[in-house]
Amino acid sequence: MSRTRWQRPLVLAVASLALATGTACAAQAAPGLTTGTSQTAPTAPSHCGRGGEGGKGGEGGQGGAPGRPGEPGKPGQLGCLTLRDLPDKPKADLTGMDRIRIVLIVESGQAKKADVVKKYKISEKELDTWDKQFRDGDWAALLGLNSLFGS
Repeated sequence: MSRTRWQRPLVLAVASLALATGTACAAQAAPGLTTGTSQTAPTAPSHCGRGGEGGKGGEGGQGGAPGRPGEPGKPGQLGCLTLRDLPDKPKADLTGMDRIRIVLIVESGQAKKADVVKKYKISEKELDTWDKQFRDGDWAALLGLNSLFGS
């Protein structure tokens, strides 16, 4: 039996447990917040994209007739997916999430493969391996969990 067949469900179970634990901790912390206060999201760096503008609503119908449709909104801009948004740390300190962000930024065309290879001092083959693991859904390998399973 292939080792991958049982690794994926185990990794998904661990990820689900981590999500549930994080949610429970966040719920425990929430009662300490003052009610009636307004909180805003942190502002994104100036080079990050912005959301689009909402559309205009349609006119309501008269005397039971159907209303007219509204106008669609305008699309937003690209988000923070550039080479300078990647973490500044050596390859040995990259987490699985860092590797996923690197793959996504290269795949989105916001960074060149050669620039990423140079920044992290990795081979193109290693970056291609991360990309393949991402596309194949091999999260255990991409997140560096294979050592836990003896491979």
